[in-house]
Amino acid sequence: MAVDSIPRQTVVDLLEARLREAILNGTHEPGSLLPPERELAAGYGVTRTTLKHALTRLEKSGLLSTRHGIGTRILDYLRLGGAELLPMLAAQDPGWLREIFEARRHIGVLIAGRAAVRRTARQARRLEELLQLVADAPDAAAIQLADVEVHRELARATGNRVYVLLTNTLFNAYLPVRAALRAPFEDPAQAWNRLAPVVRAVVDRQSEDAQRAAEVYLRGTEKIMLSSLEHDRRRSADNNSC
Repeated sequence: MAVDSIPRQTVVDLLEARLREAILNGTHEPGSLLPPERELAAGYGVTRTTLKHALTRLEKSGLLSTRHGIGTRILDYLRLGGAELLPMLAAQDPGWLREIFEARRHIGVLIAGRAAVRRTARQARRLEELLQLVADAPDAAAIQLADVEVHRELARATGNRVYVLLTNTLFNAYLPVRAALRAPFEDPAQAWNRLAPVVRAVVDRQSEDAQRAAEVYLRGTEKIMLSSLEHDRRRSADNNSC
């Protein structure tokens, strides 16, 4: 049985998470300056070195901008941010995850249709091989990852590299909560049955069928995953209230 490893969090990790939450929930408003480093470090009970490491990470994430002699300013991520922010936003707010799934559905349908028109013979064979890996996967985590590779290959089959990067972006966006989204992948036969019509239509070069199959697949798995995630959140809330 595959077991997820427990991540080890450092003080920098925890401080980064606390600061990120304060930025994303509006405690620190866009355009405002953070308090001076000495004051901020004292407020969180950490050293200035630890604070600097956390601020550097958040700056790389696109949430902060530091200028010597001025200070550290909160950036307006909705105006200036890019897709690299989606993983942290999805982990912070379930509402983002629903919007990510909506984008996944629209882009996935488009990709399936284009893949059916543009796929090569080699890509058709590869799609069938990857689909078989879904059926042969030993557990939910492996099924989920095999399913991801089918979608990556569908994106490659469009011949448009932007679709490949968009697919990667959307998968990375819900990576922080991937373990809670395994419900559609518990049974390899069911997972195969859901995905097979998409692959079959692409291999047969049936663009409209591929789009319809992708719509059914993406809506169905989205519903299962969001329902599972909500169930886990309710159970966690109930446990915390006890």
